[in-house]
Amino acid sequence: MNSKKTFIDLFSGAGGFSKGFENAGFENIFSIDVEPNFCGTYKANFSNHLLIQKNISELKESEIKELIKNKEVDVVVGGPPCQGFSMAGNIGRTFAEDARNQLFKEFVRVVAIVKPQCFIMENVARLYTHNNGKTKEEIINHFNKIGYHVDCKILNFADYGVAQVRKRVLFIGHKKSKKIIFPEKTVSKYKSISSEIEKYPALESGQKSNIPNHVAMKHSSQMLNKMSFVPDGGTRIAIPDALRPKTGDVRKYIRYKSDEPSVCVTGDMRKIFHYNQNRALTVRELAKIQTFPDDFIFKGSTISQQQQVGNAVPPLMAEILAKNILKMMENDS
Repeated sequence: MNSKKTFIDLFSGAGGFSKGFENAGFENIFSIDVEPNFCGTYKANFSNHLLIQKNISELKESEIKELIKNKEVDVVVGGPPCQGFSMAGNIGRTFAEDARNQLFKEFVRVVAIVKPQCFIMENVARLYTHNNGKTKEEIINHFNKIGYHVDCKILNFADYGVAQVRKRVLFIGHKKSKKIIFPEKTVSKYKSISSEIEKYPALESGQKSNIPNHVAMKHSSQMLNKMSFVPDGGTRIAIPDALRPKTGDVRKYIRYKSDEPSVCVTGDMRKIFHYNQNRALTVRELAKIQTFPDDFIFKGSTISQQQQVGNAVPPLMAEILAKNILKMMENDS
C-alpha cells in the first residue's frame, strides 16, 4: 500500500511548490495552470505528474472528483494571483468581491471540494496588512466557513537558506487541529548571491553558453558604458555626472551586492546588473537564487522564463514547508 502523502498544486506555474513537495516525498495527484509556456516548463520537468492546462474557473467539480478518484488528498498548495491591492478603488468592496481576486475564491472552492487535511496558500507580503488587516481576516474567514482552522504569517525566505530577501505571506490551514505550525528559521547567517552563482561561466552582453538557460541578455552600448562605472553593489551615483541619467526608473543602473542576498527575484530582473559582469543575470542564475537545480529546464521565451522563475515558490522553501506539514500531520495523529 502506498503510504506517500499526496498533494495538489493549484496555479502551479513552473513548479516550485511541486518540486519542493516531491523532494519531501509527497505524491502529486494533479497540478493545474493556464499559461502555455509555464505548462511547457512544468511538463518538461515533471513527466510523472498529471498537469491540467486549463483555466481553473472552468474546472468543474465533477472533473475534480474524477481526477482525485478515491485518493485521499493530504495537502492543497498554491499561490493564486491577487491583484486587488490598490488602496484607492477598493472602497465599498471586500477583497473577495474585487473581480481581480476571483482566483483566490477558486482556491477556496477547490479546497472545499477535495477537503484536504491541510492547505498552504502563498502570496505577496502586503496582503497581510492590506486594508488595515481586514483583507487577511476576510481570507481566514472564507476558510473558516469551509471547516478549516487557519493562521497566517509573513516569512522571509532568506531565513531558510534562500539567497534572496523574499518576504511572502503564508496561510496554513488544518481541517482538524487548531495548532498551526510554521517552520523554524534554518539559518543564522544569510547566504550571499555570489555563493550561489559564482560557479557559472562569465558572459558578456548577448553571449550564449552550453548551460541550459544561461544566456546573457543583449544590452545597448550606452547602457553598458554607463554600467561600466558602477561598482559591486553600487548605483547610478557612480556614473559620471555628464552621463548619469537624471530621470527614469530608479531600479536601473544598479548592481547586486556580491556579499549579500539578492533582492527579491521578480518576473522582470533586466534592470539590475551582475555584481562584477557587465550584464543582467541570466535565467539560470535567477533560477539558482530561487533554489531551482541546474537540471531544471525553463521553456518558452526569455521573458516568459524570467516570469516563471520570478513567480515561483523557491523549491527549497517549498520542501521546508512540506516537511513542516508532515510534522503537523504527525502531531495530529
